[in-house]
Amino acid sequence: MKMVLLREYGLTQPAIAEAMGSSLSTVNRAHMAYDEGGIKALKPKPNPARKHQNMTVAEEKIFLDRFAKDAGAGQMLNIHEIKVAYEKAIGHETSNSTIYALLDRHGWRKLMPRPYHPKRDIAAQNAFKKKGFPMLSGKPGWLPPGVVAACASCSPTKRASAE
Repeated sequence: MKMVLLREYGLTQPAIAEAMGSSLSTVNRAHMAYDEGGIKALKPKPNPARKHQNMTVAEEKIFLDRFAKDAGAGQMLNIHEIKVAYEKAIGHETSNSTIYALLDRHGWRKLMPRPYHPKRDIAAQNAFKKKGFPMLSGKPGWLPPGVVAACASCSPTKRASAE
């Protein structure tokens, strides 16, 4: 609107561009928009955040509620099952990113059990945890011969040579 007012005061487009700190083409576009549509053409247009939504946020919440029961019971949810149900609900195919955005929008997060080897030996793992990291135990017994801990308050990783 300032660009149009400055034109009414008799300034040229290059002078307006310099005064406004914008380019000549921006000033020209503003003048053309005003000439074609008046003040209404210069007002900002609403820009909704979700232009191409398949469901409203409330509908999405209702959709996810049927999966929330399984998730609350500690069952694993498969993204592909949710995607198939979502596509059936909206009536057309969609991408995986749409489903991930849907879950993120409603505060769902990805939790997966930690993988493990099917032939794991739990007893061997526990034995390794007890003996495998003596330096992390905080006891000075792990130090090599001839080296003593500086003091009890120091970190077990700090060493002082024996005198």
